[in-house]
Amino acid sequence: MAENRTFLEVIAPNVEDAVARGLFELGVDEADVDVEVLDAGDPAEGRQSRVRLTVRPIETQPEDPVIAVARTALQELLGKLRARGRIVAQWDDESDGEEERPLVLNVKGDDLGMLIGHRGETLSALQYITRLIVAKRVGKQINVVVDIESYKSRRADQLKRLAKRLADQAAQQGRTLSLEPMPPNERRIIHIALRDHPRVTTESVGEGRARKVTIIPKNRK
Repeated sequence: MAENRTFLEVIAPNVEDAVARGLFELGVDEADVDVEVLDAGDPAEGRQSRVRLTVRPIETQPEDPVIAVARTALQELLGKLRARGRIVAQWDDESDGEEERPLVLNVKGDDLGMLIGHRGETLSALQYITRLIVAKRVGKQINVVVDIESYKSRRADQLKRLAKRLADQAAQQGRTLSLEPMPPNERRIIHIALRDHPRVTTESVGEGRARKVTIIPKNRK
């Protein structure tokens, strides 16, 4: 809506044109305004029509209390890190059935790369601390996922494509293939992406930071 105006008076040759012009200038639909005809006009007298459009207030629902707590907690942490960003929070409808539905806090803004860190290590720490604060404030554990400019979503998509490509390769060659070492959350993406694959299975091997996923053909040559 232009300049956030709540009402507008428009003069036009007739009422219909005046309303149409007003809706265009306000950037709203007719269902979003109340129309008052101030002067119907009179073509015989050369008098144009004048109407007033008043935008109806938008009814907003109160924010989910858990979302409010999580948003505040993350905003406080961003402030301590002197990072500025807008937090988009929502419950994720996509779940693998093994964990409760996650609450995703996606931070949007400019120059936020420092919040991701090398291979997402800073982001993982930020998520861990946010989860601790939220759990303490709401009195229970919440599956909070912190993301920065959808970094995790993009990374997940990349890992799924990689997993399927290597699975096909492992099945065709009849040999086990290993991925690079990954943190637990990324290994889990690989396992879930391939758990229903008809020709391969997956297994995590190694210890600590060297732990990685192997893709194993079900029918080795």
